Amino acid sequence: MSVFSVEFKVRDYECDMQGIVNNGVYFNYLEHARHEFLLAKGIDFAQLARDKINLVVVRSEMDYKASLTSGDVFAVTVAFEAVSKVRFGFRQQVVRAADGKVVLDGLVIGTAINERGRPAIPEGFAERLTA
Repeated sequence: MSVFSVEFKVRDYECDMQGIVNNGVYFNYLEHARHEFLLAKGIDFAQLARDKINLVVVRSEMDYKASLTSGDVFAVTVAFEAVSKVRFGFRQQVVRAADGKVVLDGLVIGTAINERGRPAIPEGFAERLTA
């Protein structure tokens, strides 16, 4: 399984009153990394939407293991996995650069739907993401 990675740096406004990254912000990190992963594989998320194929999240599992604080540099990894004929998964981790600590383990499951709300996985989608 090929693993894709994007580097980030925590911004002050992403932290809560405790001085750590708010749990909801991690969803943004993971989403951005998935979009970058798709682009790296030649799949334009925005173009799919213009073509009336919408990639949607149907389930998210997040295991928070440690905290990030303002200024921390970290990577978000993405690895694709097939789930079923109409669902696919992205295994993701947030890894702090300073010590290699896994801050979050996640699994995001999605599908693609057409303008009628029916499953519509693009031709060759899984093959492109596993190449």
